[in-house]
Amino acid sequence: MKLLEQMVKNDGKIYSGNVLKVDSFINHQINAKLMMDMAKSFYDYFKEEKITKILTIESSGIAPAILVASLFDVPMIFAKKSRPITLDHNSFYSAEVHSYTKNITNTIIVSKDFLSKEDRVLIIDDFLANGQAVLGLSQLVNQSKGKVVGAGILIEKSFQNGRKYLEDNGIKVCSLCRISSLENENIEFNIADDEIR
Repeated sequence: MKLLEQMVKNDGKIYSGNVLKVDSFINHQINAKLMMDMAKSFYDYFKEEKITKILTIESSGIAPAILVASLFDVPMIFAKKSRPITLDHNSFYSAEVHSYTKNITNTIIVSKDFLSKEDRVLIIDDFLANGQAVLGLSQLVNQSKGKVVGAGILIEKSFQNGRKYLEDNGIKVCSLCRISSLENENIEFNIADDEIR
């Protein structure tokens, strides 16, 4: 996705610890056209997978996930980072997820009403660094005995081990923008990527 790469290059901000801030077009203020184009890319990549649910984690994954769900004409579920009082203790699946950017660990939950063994689930998230969010979401699906058909990622930090970690756990990864380096406050992309993978 050349448009996404251009926006990352032009508007992304690099912080210490290999943190890339894209809040002007992805996860605070949202560029709606870019978001729809990214959703269409995921649809094209996964359209043969007979997907029944789209799953993400609050809050940055919600915008792309709802658009992907709309294209597949299936429900979108977002894992919550806190349990509402309306959800009984035995009525949800849960997993621990460590946030690389915020350096905190959250317990994420999804109601058992919304995931089942019949589901074929596509996970959508904004970033892939160490793979913890996607792996946590996949654990929720595994608890329901459903199947994760893959993970759609907006921006992947290829210099970190997230992709390998997920693929080693049997999760197919499709990333729209793969960053090979953020060294010296310079964004470099994976040159060999001629197509989405």
